[in-house]
Amino acid sequence: MIRVTEFFTSVQGESSWVGKPCTFVRLTGCPLRCRWCDTAYAFHNGEDYSIDQIVEEVRRRKVSLVEITGGEPLAQPETPSLMARLIEDKFDVMLETSGSEPLDQVPKQVKIIMDLKCPDSQMAHRNRYENLELLKPSDEVKFVVASRDDFDWAVSTAQKWALNRRCEVLFSPAWGHVNPRDLVGWLLAADEPGRLNLQIHKYIWGPRVKGV
Repeated sequence: MIRVTEFFTSVQGESSWVGKPCTFVRLTGCPLRCRWCDTAYAFHNGEDYSIDQIVEEVRRRKVSLVEITGGEPLAQPETPSLMARLIEDKFDVMLETSGSEPLDQVPKQVKIIMDLKCPDSQMAHRNRYENLELLKPSDEVKFVVASRDDFDWAVSTAQKWALNRRCEVLFSPAWGHVNPRDLVGWLLAADEPGRLNLQIHKYIWGPRVKGV
């Protein structure tokens, strides 16, 4: 069984897939406690579903792109099996993960969005840098930046691990902490660090609305 906080269908709000219709399966539970977390409601509660029940709910929504998110979805041991089953059913599967859990069981067809934690999150000590070695060109690393120090750390980390040669690199302003205009200026002054990543669902519906 897999514990699920919510299902919803919307447009993809982040990543290079932004704007595409997508069904989200938000799993319950996360071992991290990021200072700026916007999904703390997924830490607890939820309901238990079998993999068959989850796949049936995704099928019912008739959208080919599916994102498994959380919380931290890989904190539940059955998540790789769920993703494999969705791939068998011909869905395009994305995984939003902090990178604090091992990626070695994630099916190769899954498009990984790794939210590598910057220092201001207070969770950078939980980063598993060995996961970076497993990333594919179809994957993405996202840095949520809450300060200029976070940005400088992210650029240094991206350069150290040659992330631009491995995958797409995204820089996202932490909502309420960094003005997107400032982040654009930092990006333009840096040495090709990556792409601006805005959470468009928060601009469309507001920062506190769930299920969008």
